[in-house]
Amino acid sequence: MIDWQIKAETFGTCNCDHWCPCQFEGDPTHYKCEGAEGFRITEGHFGDIDLTGIVAAVVYSWPGPVYKGGGTMQTIINEGTSPEQIDAIERLTRGEETKEASNVWWVYHAMAETILETKIMPIHFEVDIEKRHGLIEIPGILKVTGEPIRNPHDGGEHRVQIRVPNGIEFEVADIGNSHTYSNGDIKLDLENTYGQFNTIDFTGEGPAHNR
Repeated sequence: MIDWQIKAETFGTCNCDHWCPCQFEGDPTHYKCEGAEGFRITEGHFGDIDLTGIVAAVVYSWPGPVYKGGGTMQTIINEGTSPEQIDAIERLTRGEETKEASNVWWVYHAMAETILETKIMPIHFEVDIEKRHGLIEIPGILKVTGEPIRNPHDGGEHRVQIRVPNGIEFEVADIGNSHTYSNGDIKLDLENTYGQFNTIDFTGEGPAHNR
């Protein structure tokens, strides 16, 4: 495999309740699975291609749980990214140059029967994991906002984390509330659903904690 590594800050969402059952090996809250994630690479390379600073998003939809397949996914990469960097991000989000089933991108691609053409568009991406704030905005295509969960007593911020020591996506993620609207090739309209804020450290052998 080509030597590669990506360290990134990520913010993602899906249509599940705040306690996404998929993180506990259950079926999604509403059976189907749909959502989006964005990430900014803080340090990364693919062979001798520098990936540091690249921003990208992945939008996806399955008619049922991910493990039953039949999904659709699409990668969107920030404009200004070089052709060589675009090729690298496409390959990695499609699980190429990656040990079988070792990270979430490999699984998503394996469980998708339709891979839509990658789009190159301006992406505005913000994430503050500690504060559970996030934004993915692609003009005319997608907007995802993330915020803390609020308690019903006085509206104060409620902080909760999910820890998966040997997970294929993250070791620790902060969980928040999200709002999502997509008018792109994959339509989404989600209110007050699961929001996830975390870092990743992937190589072709899997996340850092699994290597």
